[in-house]
Amino acid sequence: MRVLGVDPGLTRCGVGVVDGAPGRPLSMVACGVVRTPAEEDIPLRLLKIEHGIEEWLDTHHPDLVAIERVFAQHNVRTVMGTAQASAVAMLCATRRGIPVALHTPSEVKAAVSGSGRAEKAQVGAMVTRILRLDAPPRPADAADALALAICHIWRGTANNRIAAALSRVREPRP
Repeated sequence: MRVLGVDPGLTRCGVGVVDGAPGRPLSMVACGVVRTPAEEDIPLRLLKIEHGIEEWLDTHHPDLVAIERVFAQHNVRTVMGTAQASAVAMLCATRRGIPVALHTPSEVKAAVSGSGRAEKAQVGAMVTRILRLDAPPRPADAADALALAICHIWRGTANNRIAAALSRVREPRP
Protein backbone atom coordinates (compact mmCIF):
# COMPACT_ATOMS: atom_id res chain seq x y z
CA MET A 1 0.00 0.00 0.00
CA ARG A 2 1.21 3.50 -0.84
CA VAL A 3 0.03 6.30 1.45
CA LEU A 4 0.44 10.05 1.01
CA GLY A 5 0.52 11.70 4.43
CA VAL A 6 -0.48 15.37 4.63
CA ASP A 7 0.31 17.59 7.62
CA PRO A 8 -1.90 20.55 6.67
CA GLY A 9 -0.79 24.14 7.09
CA LEU A 10 -1.02 27.38 5.14
CA THR A 11 2.66 28.34 5.28
CA ARG A 12 4.14 24.83 5.24
CA CYS A 13 1.96 21.89 4.25
CA GLY A 14 3.97 18.74 4.97
CA VAL A 15 3.73 15.86 2.50
CA GLY A 16 5.27 12.41 2.65
CA VAL A 17 4.80 9.13 0.80
CA VAL A 18 5.37 5.74 2.43
CA ASP A 19 5.11 2.26 0.92
CA GLY A 20 4.42 -0.79 3.04
CA ALA A 21 2.01 -3.06 4.83
CA PRO A 22 1.38 -4.00 8.46
CA GLY A 23 4.03 -6.39 9.73
CA ARG A 24 6.44 -5.58 6.91
CA PRO A 25 9.23 -3.03 6.68
CA LEU A 26 8.05 0.39 5.53
CA SER A 27 9.97 2.59 3.10
CA MET A 28 9.92 6.30 2.43
CA VAL A 29 9.29 7.18 -1.19
CA ALA A 30 9.51 10.98 -0.83
CA CYS A 31 8.85 13.82 1.58
CA GLY A 32 8.77 17.59 1.50
CA VAL A 33 6.58 20.62 1.99
CA VAL A 34 4.29 22.76 -0.12
CA ARG A 35 5.12 26.35 0.86
CA THR A 36 3.11 29.53 0.49
CA PRO A 37 4.14 33.09 1.40
CA ALA A 38 2.46 34.43 4.54
CA GLU A 39 1.91 37.84 2.94
CA GLU A 40 -0.22 36.44 0.10
CA ASP A 41 -4.00 36.42 0.22
CA ILE A 42 -5.48 33.18 1.53
CA PRO A 43 -7.31 32.23 -1.71
CA LEU A 44 -4.00 32.38 -3.62
CA ARG A 45 -2.26 30.37 -0.92
CA LEU A 46 -4.95 27.70 -1.06
CA LEU A 47 -4.59 27.56 -4.82
CA LYS A 48 -0.82 27.01 -4.45
CA ILE A 49 -1.46 24.24 -1.93
CA GLU A 50 -3.90 22.63 -4.37
CA HIS A 51 -1.29 22.73 -7.16
CA GLY A 52 1.32 21.26 -4.83
CA ILE A 53 -0.92 18.41 -3.64
CA GLU A 54 -1.96 17.69 -7.23
CA GLU A 55 1.74 17.41 -8.21
CA TRP A 56 2.35 14.93 -5.40
CA LEU A 57 -0.69 12.89 -6.45
CA ASP A 58 0.42 12.93 -10.11
CA THR A 59 3.96 11.89 -9.24
CA HIS A 60 3.35 9.24 -6.56
CA HIS A 61 -0.11 7.74 -7.28
CA PRO A 62 -1.03 6.89 -3.66
CA ASP A 63 -3.66 4.30 -2.75
CA LEU A 64 -4.86 6.51 0.10
CA VAL A 65 -4.31 10.00 1.52
CA ALA A 66 -3.92 10.26 5.32
CA ILE A 67 -4.50 13.76 6.69
CA GLU A 68 -4.09 15.13 10.19
CA ARG A 69 -7.51 15.74 11.72
CA VAL A 70 -7.90 19.38 12.68
CA PHE A 71 -8.24 19.82 16.42
CA ALA A 72 -9.30 22.80 18.53
CA GLN A 73 -6.63 25.31 19.43
CA HIS A 74 -6.69 28.64 21.21
CA ASN A 75 -5.37 30.41 18.11
CA VAL A 76 -8.39 30.61 15.77
CA ARG A 77 -6.28 31.90 12.85
CA THR A 78 -4.02 28.88 13.03
CA VAL A 79 -6.85 26.37 13.24
CA MET A 80 -8.69 28.06 10.35
CA GLY A 81 -5.63 27.92 8.08
CA THR A 82 -5.01 24.29 9.02
CA ALA A 83 -8.65 23.40 8.34
CA GLN A 84 -8.58 25.17 4.97
CA ALA A 85 -5.37 23.38 3.89
CA SER A 86 -6.84 20.09 5.12
CA ALA A 87 -9.98 20.64 3.05
CA VAL A 88 -7.88 21.31 -0.06
CA ALA A 89 -6.02 18.01 0.42
CA MET A 90 -9.32 16.14 0.93
CA LEU A 91 -10.79 17.73 -2.17
CA CYS A 92 -7.77 16.85 -4.35
CA ALA A 93 -7.84 13.21 -3.26
CA THR A 94 -11.62 12.82 -3.46
CA ARG A 95 -11.75 14.40 -6.92
CA ARG A 96 -9.52 11.51 -8.09
CA GLY A 97 -11.44 8.84 -6.21
CA ILE A 98 -8.60 8.27 -3.73
CA PRO A 99 -9.83 7.35 -0.24
CA VAL A 100 -9.05 9.79 2.58
CA ALA A 101 -8.39 8.91 6.23
CA LEU A 102 -8.14 11.39 9.09
CA HIS A 103 -5.94 10.77 12.14
CA THR A 104 -5.62 12.90 15.26
CA PRO A 105 -2.20 14.20 16.29
CA SER A 106 -2.23 12.06 19.46
CA GLU A 107 -3.18 8.96 17.44
CA VAL A 108 -0.24 9.56 15.10
CA LYS A 109 2.19 10.19 17.97
CA ALA A 110 1.03 7.03 19.75
CA ALA A 111 1.34 4.95 16.57
CA VAL A 112 4.95 5.93 15.86
CA SER A 113 6.32 6.53 19.37
CA GLY A 114 4.06 4.67 21.78
CA SER A 115 2.98 7.91 23.48
CA GLY A 116 0.18 10.23 22.39
CA ARG A 117 2.06 13.07 24.09
CA ALA A 118 5.39 12.65 22.28
CA GLU A 119 7.33 15.78 21.36
CA LYS A 120 8.08 16.67 17.72
CA ALA A 121 11.72 15.61 18.12
CA GLN A 122 10.65 12.21 19.43
CA VAL A 123 8.27 11.70 16.49
CA GLY A 124 11.02 12.71 14.06
CA ALA A 125 13.46 10.28 15.69
CA MET A 126 10.97 7.41 15.49
CA VAL A 127 10.10 8.19 11.85
CA THR A 128 13.85 8.07 11.14
CA ARG A 129 14.16 4.71 12.86
CA ILE A 130 10.98 3.15 11.38
CA LEU A 131 11.90 4.16 7.82
CA ARG A 132 15.61 3.37 8.33
CA LEU A 133 16.72 6.88 7.33
CA ASP A 134 20.13 8.41 7.96
CA ALA A 135 18.68 11.55 9.53
CA PRO A 136 15.29 12.92 10.58
CA PRO A 137 13.35 14.40 7.65
CA ARG A 138 13.42 18.21 7.52
CA PRO A 139 11.47 20.33 8.08
CA ALA A 140 9.43 18.82 10.91
CA ASP A 141 6.26 19.18 8.80
CA ALA A 142 7.66 16.60 6.35
CA ALA A 143 8.45 14.22 9.23
CA ASP A 144 4.91 14.70 10.55
CA ALA A 145 3.47 13.86 7.12
CA LEU A 146 5.52 10.64 7.03
CA ALA A 147 4.29 9.83 10.56
CA LEU A 148 0.69 10.21 9.31
CA ALA A 149 1.36 7.76 6.48
CA ILE A 150 3.01 5.30 8.89
CA CYS A 151 0.11 5.64 11.33
CA HIS A 152 -2.39 4.83 8.63
CA ILE A 153 -0.52 1.80 7.32
CA TRP A 154 -0.20 0.41 10.85
CA ARG A 155 -3.53 1.46 12.35
CA GLY A 156 -5.83 2.34 9.49
CA THR A 157 -5.74 -1.06 7.83
CA ALA A 158 -6.45 -2.75 11.17
CA ASN A 159 -9.30 -0.33 11.89
CA ASN A 160 -10.76 -1.06 8.43
CA ARG A 161 -10.68 -4.82 9.12
CA ILE A 162 -12.35 -4.34 12.51
CA ALA A 163 -15.09 -2.17 10.98
CA ALA A 164 -15.68 -4.74 8.23
CA ALA A 165 -15.91 -7.56 10.78
CA LEU A 166 -18.33 -5.56 12.93
CA SER A 167 -20.55 -4.81 9.94
CA ARG A 168 -20.74 -8.55 9.18
CA VAL A 169 -21.70 -9.28 12.80
CA ARG A 170 -24.47 -6.66 12.69
CA GLU A 171 -25.99 -8.01 9.49
CA PRO A 172 -28.97 -10.31 10.04
CA ARG A 173 -28.22 -13.94 9.35
CA PRO A 174 -30.34 -15.75 6.77
